[in-house]
Amino acid sequence: MADTATRTVIRTQERRAAAAFGGRRPGRRHPLVATAMVLPLAALLLYVIGGWEAVVTQASSVGVMLGR
Repeated sequence: MADTATRTVIRTQERRAAAAFGGRRPGRRHPLVATAMVLPLAALLLYVIGGWEAVVTQASSVGVMLGR
């Protein structure tokens, strides 16, 4: 049987520690929030590496290496 009492105690301690420092427990983000966070970085990387052609070329090279 699972030892749920120990896990409950640990989670309670984590919540108290997070509350004391003003933080919050790490959790899952909504997919739209994660997408909104990633899009600016993705656009910057596309600009830095030279656009879609470079991405397609690299993906094609990786595909050939993998034998696809």
